[in-house]
Amino acid sequence: MLDGLRQFIADVVSSTSREDRAFDDTGYRLAATALLIHVISIDGVPSEAEKHKLHSLIESRFGLDRGTADHLIRSATLVEGEAVDLYHFTSVIMRSVDEEGRLRIVEMMWELVYADGQVSEFEDNVVWRAADLLGISSRDRIDLKHRVAATRPASVPGGRRDHLTHGAAGDPGT
Repeated sequence: MLDGLRQFIADVVSSTSREDRAFDDTGYRLAATALLIHVISIDGVPSEAEKHKLHSLIESRFGLDRGTADHLIRSATLVEGEAVDLYHFTSVIMRSVDEEGRLRIVEMMWELVYADGQVSEFEDNVVWRAADLLGISSRDRIDLKHRVAATRPASVPGGRRDHLTHGAAGDPGT
């Protein structure tokens, strides 16, 4: 009888915990979203264009509704704020996602980098490092960068063209 009661309590607690932790820190969606938040935060406060693009990408690429995407982004923001390096996120992604999925994550990173029409050296560098940790070749990373850049308008706000579209300091392959 006592064992039955213990099992019942364990079942109730574990099902409640799973609901509360829909995006636990072992989930690739949480890790990928935290990585994306890191990209838009690396050069300061994320712009409205970057925040909007993040929500759009999370909803469309992960097939989530607005509320679930908001919850994931809130959870990922907390996790990202506590992380000391990119490896924490990329290792989860490497264990959970095939190469095609990792390529899509790098593409999402580039889409966020280009969301505000300006590419900082910090953003370019963090995508470079993350792609490397995700096992994405330099060639694939650069191809994705150019593909995303080609979808952007020729001019950016202020009439200035993105100076890093075709290369970044320290990254001779771009």
